[in-house]
Order: sequence, then structure tokens, then C-alpha cells
Amino acid sequence: MTLPEPSSFLPLPQAQFHVLVALTDGESHGYAIMQAVEDSSNRIVQMGPGTLYGTLKRLVDQGLIEELARRPAADDDQRRRYYRLTGLGERVCAAEADRLAGLVRTTRANLRPGLA
Repeated sequence: MTLPEPSSFLPLPQAQFHVLVALTDGESHGYAIMQAVEDSSNRIVQMGPGTLYGTLKRLVDQGLIEELARRPAADDDQRRRYYRLTGLGERVCAAEADRLAGLVRTTRANLRPGLA
């Protein structure tokens, strides 16, 4: 089976990119992902549970993240589901970061001096 090219997923919806970025720090459960998104965006992006869990489901369905079968600790809340990036998810996240960095470079180069 041939894996899809990361560029075939681009551009990513904002919520998907933020979740992938949150998972670059390692496996995490839903609430912690939601907090990481808020922290990394300086509270500009706030995901409610519906957006978060819908996004997680789509990312799992696309093969960009996977739900872990094991729990990180025996005393962990059994209701929590843990997720991590797949190899494809890492490549897609990097491709989207590169795409956005290029967009920022172009924008800054085209703005009037003093605005960039």
C-alpha cells in the first residue's frame, strides 16, 4: 500500500493543524490537547469539546493520528482517550508548517516597509 503524499492533505483546516501541532509534543488526551491548542495560540484559538472530538475523529479516519490502546498510568481516568501522531501525521504537519511559513515570507516581503 502506497501512503498518500502529505501535500494531498493541504491546506489543513485550522482545527486540524492545531491538534497536530499539539501532538508534536507527544501523546496526549483530549482535554490536554484542547489546553495545548489554547496555550500555543495565546488563547486566540479555543476549541469546544464538539470541535475537538470531531477533529480527532477526522484525523484518526485520515490516518494522521491514532488512538492508543494502552493507558499511560494505571491510576489514570479510564474515560480518557489518548492520541499520538502517526508518521504520516508528522509529515503532513511539517508540510503545512512549511506552507504557512512560505505564506508568511511572501506576505512580509510584499508589505510596505514598517508594516512587516
